[in-house]
Amino acid sequence: MNLQTSLSEVDRILKMYARRLEHLGIVTVEDLLFYIPFRYDDYRVLSKIQMLQPGEVVTVQGKVLEIKNQYTRSRKTIQKAILVDDTGEIELTWFNQPFLTRVINPNDILAVSGRVEKRNQTLSMLSPEYEVVRSESGTLHTGRLVPVYSETKGITSKWIRRQVHKVLEMYATDIDEYLPEEIIAKHRFLSLQQAIRTIHFPKTLDEVAAARKRIAFDELFLLQLKAVQRKETWKKNTVGIPFVLTSYQTKLEKFIDSLPFTLTSAQQKAVDAITQDLTKKEPMNRLLQGDVGSGKTVVSTIAMYLSYLNGYQSVLMAPTEILAQQHYTTISKLLTQFGVKVDLVTGSIKYLVSGIKKKKENIQNTKYQIQDTHVLVGTHAVLSEKIIFDKLGLVVIDEQQRFGVEQRSIIREKGKNPHLLTMTATPIPRTVALTMYGDLDLSYLDEMPKGRQMIKTWLVPQEKRDSAYVWIRKQVKETDSQIFIICPFIEESESMQTVKAATKEFERLAKDIFPDLKLGMLHGRLKGKEKDAILDKFRQKEFDILVATPVVEVGIDITNATVMVIEAAERFGLAQLHQLRGRVGRGDKQSYCLLFTETPSDQVLKRLKAMESMHVGAELAELDLKLRGPGDVFGTMQHGLPKLKVASFSDVSLIEKAKNTADILYPKLEKYPKLKEKLAEIAVKKVSPD
Repeated sequence: MNLQTSLSEVDRILKMYARRLEHLGIVTVEDLLFYIPFRYDDYRVLSKIQMLQPGEVVTVQGKVLEIKNQYTRSRKTIQKAILVDDTGEIELTWFNQPFLTRVINPNDILAVSGRVEKRNQTLSMLSPEYEVVRSESGTLHTGRLVPVYSETKGITSKWIRRQVHKVLEMYATDIDEYLPEEIIAKHRFLSLQQAIRTIHFPKTLDEVAAARKRIAFDELFLLQLKAVQRKETWKKNTVGIPFVLTSYQTKLEKFIDSLPFTLTSAQQKAVDAITQDLTKKEPMNRLLQGDVGSGKTVVSTIAMYLSYLNGYQSVLMAPTEILAQQHYTTISKLLTQFGVKVDLVTGSIKYLVSGIKKKKENIQNTKYQIQDTHVLVGTHAVLSEKIIFDKLGLVVIDEQQRFGVEQRSIIREKGKNPHLLTMTATPIPRTVALTMYGDLDLSYLDEMPKGRQMIKTWLVPQEKRDSAYVWIRKQVKETDSQIFIICPFIEESESMQTVKAATKEFERLAKDIFPDLKLGMLHGRLKGKEKDAILDKFRQKEFDILVATPVVEVGIDITNATVMVIEAAERFGLAQLHQLRGRVGRGDKQSYCLLFTETPSDQVLKRLKAMESMHVGAELAELDLKLRGPGDVFGTMQHGLPKLKVASFSDVSLIEKAKNTADILYPKLEKYPKLKEKLAEIAVKKVSPD
């Protein structure tokens, strides 16, 4: 028997509750011991009854004078008990727990914890935590810092507490210490066994902090160690295609000089790093992160041109048809004049656009040997087994977090270990990038191209809403601009009646606010072709205003749109607001972002106010991480975002400590067999971000 033992094998009670425990992700002994409390009720103050004051949260211990069930007219039950100590008595009341008269008996020594009330001049407690004291070993549910756990139907914190205590007594010695002694001593960590005992049953809040620090470090350290392993495995076991740079340096510089703009220093730095990667024997594995409009596509195009010069093909995969179309247009303009043949394939097109061999050949029905295409741009349609590359040397994946690991793997397998460049405009705090993408080399585009105007952003007070509408109409009429108005939901719900919904807002704006303007509506329930048709109409200026949900967040480029209005802005994270803001400012006109909110919260208003002065996505994401925590910042936005039980992505110092430790220990793994065993174990469990 060990920590991987199924709870069903431990005893009859755990076997009975196994199905319910699975809902909490608890299957093995280890799962239960590492099921961490999310808070603690402080019931350490043990008071005499005579000294109690209404409103206090205390623990009282005494003898049960009497306990009985009372029945109401509706056949519900109330449990009443009288508890006495040597100073007085207190009335205890519970509701609909008739079994208590079998659990608690007169003359039992009982400890109860809860809030004191005074009813009809009598001291009382309603639904207190209770515990029959049967030994000198102390209490679990009262008179101490009491752990509180996430619950599910039929499983209470009190029940979990009892099971954790029982299983700890049985299995604590099986908790193996895998961190080297010098690391534990260096950082003054508790041993793992101490940390697990303490996190469940601490005596003080300082003990809680020490236990959480050790467990949090372990979470981050194991993620980092696994990332280092993936990176080293990639380098050692994967022989790639080393491109030649020196022979083509002049041509590459000529191409860069031909661009209609000068590269920013951040772009140049990224280009230098990428071209150096491409010359190495092991294939490149780099993430390029930059705000919307920071020039990621151009950087990737330079890499694709070097691939072409070396006689290899490139493929760029994007998550939506709209984004794929835009990439195709941009890349074609830049590369075609240099003899590079660029092609496009999407789910709805079903044909290679240029149709190098047979223009009408349907790739869905026939294997298409791509020989003459140098750069293929597309959606997940490029994954089709019908598409066969001749010499694939470079894979570029845009908005890579929107693709699963399997899809990323399939596209790479279309070549012989091609280089991999992944890109994202999703603002990722650098602390999170270190944790999520520890196996990747990272490049940041943290400056905008020269000449690009800053988007003026205003948090609009409720009393200025009407004047904002007047200003919006003026922008349309006098500057021929187009407007986005974003609502968080498609339709109203009963629980969210105060939140603006796209369908209702569209009707209100069209009828009452802008009856003289042309409005369109876009949301996620529309089919792909319907979305494309609406966007085409907006692009062709058939609509002045597009009312939409956040479906426009990624991959829509309307150069004439200069105003982004965001309703219920408090419902979005700063990173998402920043991405929505990036939908405007694509042309040479001054652009604006108006944030509307009806919340009176000073904290929320302060958070939104940051949008007026901060214009770098990663900085906004970092701020949101500190203010709201990872759950609110990311939601389901990130594929593969590790679920941390105790650690936080905002704990910069602990993340750096974990990363440094992983870098130091990985080359010396043979010296630490238990750590090596642990690493193999988490590989099987897929604890790593991918």
